[in-house]
Amino acid sequence: MAEIRFYHLTARTFEQTLPVLLDRTLQRGWRAVVCVGSEERAESLAGHLWTYSKEGFLPHGTKRDGFAEEQPVWISDQVENPNGAQVLFLGDGAESDGDGAFPTVCDLFDGNDPEAVQAARGRWKRFRDGGHTLVYYQQDEAGAWSEKQRVGG
Repeated sequence: MAEIRFYHLTARTFEQTLPVLLDRTLQRGWRAVVCVGSEERAESLAGHLWTYSKEGFLPHGTKRDGFAEEQPVWISDQVENPNGAQVLFLGDGAESDGDGAFPTVCDLFDGNDPEAVQAARGRWKRFRDGGHTLVYYQQDEAGAWSEKQRVGG
């Protein structure tokens, strides 16, 4: 069973939050897959990860770049694991069935969008009913994360 982590974004956007989480993932020596809503969105996000910081960049690739197995971070509009990743990041309401292809799944959703919040609640219930370990994180006004709830495991 995968551990599913829900990140309720309130103070920062997906584009601001994802690089921080990806950096932590890579620092642990893990690989990641990021799944978003469309191929165009994946390419846009890839461009953002090259320029989001003046201090550096996050090594990554998309279908357009190829060489998926060599990419520490793979960005796609499909839930796939061509790079042997340990962590799946979901954005734009993308969904996973938590089937075990990834030990950790991080579901990032916009807490300022009522429809996104409602959809995340539905995913939480589905994963809870499936017996997964669930962790719910919420941002404070400064953007710091705190664990608000843990279920299962």
